[in-house]
Amino acid sequence: MLGLTGLDGCASLATPAVAANVTAVVQDGVMLHAFIDETGDRGITPRASDHFILTAGVVRDTNRHLVNPFLESIRTGLRKPSGFYLTWKNIRSHQDRVHIAQELGKQTWLKKVSVIACKRHLPATQINQSQIYLYQLRFMLERLSWLARTNNEVLHFTIAQIPRVSQSDLREYEHVLARQSGCQIHWASLDRKGGSIDQPQRLEELQLADLLASATGAAFNADRWGNTEQRYVQCLAPRLYRHGSSPLTSYGMKMHPWTDATKAAYPWIATL
Repeated sequence: MLGLTGLDGCASLATPAVAANVTAVVQDGVMLHAFIDETGDRGITPRASDHFILTAGVVRDTNRHLVNPFLESIRTGLRKPSGFYLTWKNIRSHQDRVHIAQELGKQTWLKKVSVIACKRHLPATQINQSQIYLYQLRFMLERLSWLARTNNEVLHFTIAQIPRVSQSDLREYEHVLARQSGCQIHWASLDRKGGSIDQPQRLEELQLADLLASATGAAFNADRWGNTEQRYVQCLAPRLYRHGSSPLTSYGMKMHPWTDATKAAYPWIATL
């Protein structure tokens, strides 16, 4: 179980009645699906990654049938067998990674949302290792719910299985968020059943999320030589969730904290 007491000032979990009221609106019409994966780590030691990132690939229900053929086309291009487990760490070549990012960027049926925690810039009170994933998930669900609301749709999300987080932990946290006055999740735009957890080997769409997350992570977390690579995320720029003229850093590339220091550290984001 994840320790949730004290999270953003909430001293106790929501009751089942609160959860029942969260999505009381009758939900009909088109469904969106968000598949969420992570990159980086939640650690706060000097050897931990500087960033922890959640990324979602969002697909409309009527386009979901396009995901598996797309992944198969990537496998074919890489000369991999059908059903090969497409995960970024299994793709070693920079050229192949650029190709994957370019192909992802061309898929008009796909939207991408990333939430980037700049851990070295966060106040110490905000980087408890056991809670940082859940802080990230809150920011992610806010943006996913806004995307669904804008299109008058309902969104279901699935996150890739992670250590020490169970389905009941996820449901608890949804209850916590339902009680928070500062939380900006539009609950009526999320599936009333709540989110789910699955494995990428079983649900191929989570392999899509892995590729999106890791391509984004390469722009922030340095490799063993101390280098980052922005080209992949630049290829993905057409797929980023944008909202009119609002800052990208509040929507498809949510950065936190977003201060003068972090703005100076990531000037390239303004070019996306």
